Amino acid sequence: MLEKWVNGLELFLFRQRAWVIGVFIIITVCLGYQASLLKMDAAFVKNIPLSHPYMQTYLRHQQQFGGANSIMVAIENTKGDIFNPIFFDALKKVHDQLFFIPGVDRAQVKSLFSPSTRFTEVVEEGFAGGPVIPADFTLTPAGLEVVRSNIEKAGIVGRLIAQDYSAAMVKVQLLDFDPQTGEPLDTLAFAQQLEMQLRSQYENDDINIHIIGFAKMAGDVADGAKGVVLFFLLAIFITAIMVYLFSRSFILTFLPLLCSLVAVCWQLGLLTLMGFGLDPMSILIPFLVFAIGVSHSVQMINGVKRHVLAGQSTKGAAALAFRGLLIPGGIALLSDTVGFLTLLTIDIGIIRELAISASLGVAVIILTNLILLPLLISYTQLQVNQSTASSMTRIWRKLSLFATPKYAVVILSITALIYVLGFFQAREMKIGDLNAGASALHQDARYNQDTFFITDHFSITTDVLTVIVEAFPEACTYHDTLSQIDEFEWRLSNTLGVESTASLASVAKRVNTGFNEGNPKWHILPRTTASLVQAVGRVPTTSGLLNRDCSVMPIYVFLTDHKADTIERVLVKVKHLSSEMETDKLRFALASGPVGVMAATNETVAEAQWPMMLYVYGAVFILCLMSFRSLRATLAVIIPLYVVSTLAQALMTFLGIGLAVSTLPVIALGVGIGVDYGIYILSTMAVRLRAGDSVQKAYYQALVERGSAVMFTGLTLSIGVSTWFFSALKFQMDMGILLTFMFLVNMLGAIIILPALAAILWRQPR
Repeated sequence: MLEKWVNGLELFLFRQRAWVIGVFIIITVCLGYQASLLKMDAAFVKNIPLSHPYMQTYLRHQQQFGGANSIMVAIENTKGDIFNPIFFDALKKVHDQLFFIPGVDRAQVKSLFSPSTRFTEVVEEGFAGGPVIPADFTLTPAGLEVVRSNIEKAGIVGRLIAQDYSAAMVKVQLLDFDPQTGEPLDTLAFAQQLEMQLRSQYENDDINIHIIGFAKMAGDVADGAKGVVLFFLLAIFITAIMVYLFSRSFILTFLPLLCSLVAVCWQLGLLTLMGFGLDPMSILIPFLVFAIGVSHSVQMINGVKRHVLAGQSTKGAAALAFRGLLIPGGIALLSDTVGFLTLLTIDIGIIRELAISASLGVAVIILTNLILLPLLISYTQLQVNQSTASSMTRIWRKLSLFATPKYAVVILSITALIYVLGFFQAREMKIGDLNAGASALHQDARYNQDTFFITDHFSITTDVLTVIVEAFPEACTYHDTLSQIDEFEWRLSNTLGVESTASLASVAKRVNTGFNEGNPKWHILPRTTASLVQAVGRVPTTSGLLNRDCSVMPIYVFLTDHKADTIERVLVKVKHLSSEMETDKLRFALASGPVGVMAATNETVAEAQWPMMLYVYGAVFILCLMSFRSLRATLAVIIPLYVVSTLAQALMTFLGIGLAVSTLPVIALGVGIGVDYGIYILSTMAVRLRAGDSVQKAYYQALVERGSAVMFTGLTLSIGVSTWFFSALKFQMDMGILLTFMFLVNMLGAIIILPALAAILWRQPR
């Protein structure tokens, strides 16, 4: 039935080939125009697993206490401390400039020049205080000395002022939308504004500007992603050379590249029509679509060459190649598509966009490279050199020995040993980032250098975990409630990886000390409600330590870094303390803050890892079973894939690459693309085995028909992605290493392990 359908489709397409090609041209022009409208798109919310319990807490309290999307700008005096007119003039200008950039939540701009930055001191008459920068402030030695005194009284050293007084901080929270347009905030444009309006204007020999936060990191990643265009052009150049060496024909080099670029054009155009942009984290997908398209094109031109060599005309050879490759190629590409679609099960927007982008690209390859390509080839006149095919015969005969029981036992024993070693290594793989700074960038990138400066000079960074204490109205006026919060904070502050903490309880103790002439013996929480109200009343809601009715009181936990081990250790401690100290009226809820987002993401990735693998392999298993109608054939394709996936995870552990948002899809991509090799090899073997050939003879015939194309594809894909090792983006370099490994080793698995498995599974009597 399927064969009749393929034959009928072939007759229709090749009889109406001019019309069909015309339709392809029209669609390409239309989608090419749409592709020209595609924009880079990086939104903070896409990186959040919105349905995770942590993020439900985060969203519930975002309006009152701000979110995790913040920016920190540290202004450094390179020639001493901050107490000089040049520095304070620069600090004031940076504060004002940030205040007026669209997208900044102006109510939550915090620096020395913010009216909410106040000090309190104990005097003979009681309490005195005011803004750290007084209204009559002047840039004179006397004025600067007053500010120095106020800074020390305010207790903001390490928070808004560097511990060595070499820098000052401006902190802002970002809105989710642009208040001028009402549109979602353009994160990349905002990052550009930070660069142009802050660093370019105010950085000089005396002043250094250090900027960190999600928006700035996304902007730096987008800038680095522009280099992907260079890698794309380099990949086209390398692929063109490799295809020419394989085909020995300019026209058979040009047409596969053309059809693969058409597939990329369609993919980008369809993304625009669906309302998506291109995120910097998924900008590599068009390259993969191009590479996958070329790999299937090579199979097509290999088939055409073989039929021309057998005496067919170019048109007849193209028709026969189309007929022979539509089913195995379609199944392989369908397996890729379904495998990528399994990523939709992961509740992280950026991964879902990647899944849609990759699935669209691979799906259109079925049209552009399995249909359009043979139609275009049919208009050419080809001449094939017999010597090329003959020279490979000796190699194929030697490789066919892998399909004999004698060699198969050795190969499978070695494979089993390597798998066991890889399995135990893969078990040590960590979830999350394994290095300080932004994992998407190299350690020497400007963003990470800014991060390290702020971490070294301040006691707070963007690596903050916020535990939300949910109680009841006026809860902060009860000693039992605040003492529970105080104990929770104290026990958490003694956890390895915690730099410092802050809460209403700790501030109330300092205020109570002030009410008692600064005597450290009174650094406690008052037991009477009247005294407690007096202490808490000095803390405004703008401090972010309480809401209006004092029913929610966050505990801010500043971490030394956001490495996977650090986050996991602190989360375990928080969960332990919560289970021990929670009551019916007091709940310690995780989590808000940037580390809260990271923790939710890490847990989502960890939970999605095995279901994703199950879905990917399940989809490939079902499609292979439907295609080959043989459990043995399906196992022969699946087992090498599984071994290579395990070894890829072991490689991640060995190289110190954590399983994160950027690396999780690589496993699915590697499996989806790697299955193509096995399907092409086994589709020929299955026909010969059903005809009664031995496994060795069937494998030899598969190598003669498709061995060159499979090996060439593996090498071409590997060489193409290996150039990513020189990328300015750390995550692209990591993906390049992993994909190079998976492309190359999956190809070797199809050439070496698959025939060995076939020799055992189809073992014949002597």
